[in-house]
Amino acid sequence: MGRKVRVEEEDAEIDMTPMLDIVFIMLIFFIVTTVFVKEAGVNVNKPNGTLAVMPKNANIFIAVTEDGDVWMDKRVIDIDSVRANLERLMAEQPSDVIIIQADKNAEHGIVVEVMDQVKAAGIDRISIATAGS
Repeated sequence: MGRKVRVEEEDAEIDMTPMLDIVFIMLIFFIVTTVFVKEAGVNVNKPNGTLAVMPKNANIFIAVTEDGDVWMDKRVIDIDSVRANLERLMAEQPSDVIIIQADKNAEHGIVVEVMDQVKAAGIDRISIATAGS
């Protein structure tokens, strides 16, 4: 004897759980890989430059004001502590290039001392910001 089995059709539903999992994983990925720029925290009058190019992977800035103040990570620091602060910032977020934003009226000797501190921290690529960059 042939029996007919009646199959009740269920309402077709789309399971959203896998899509939400992927969206949250992507969100976490983008948050973790975001590059945060460590601004110097002060605006300076940069000298003019015609062939200025801003490096793509620069995210740490050091500013030297006209008065000789050295700004890093939005605060004034002593020239002798540039290396320690730079090593701390590099531990948080490594960078290949350090940008020095020196005021056009800043003393040349102070800028060179800052550059020496950057070199002592183990960074060989230093860029000087100009008004064109």
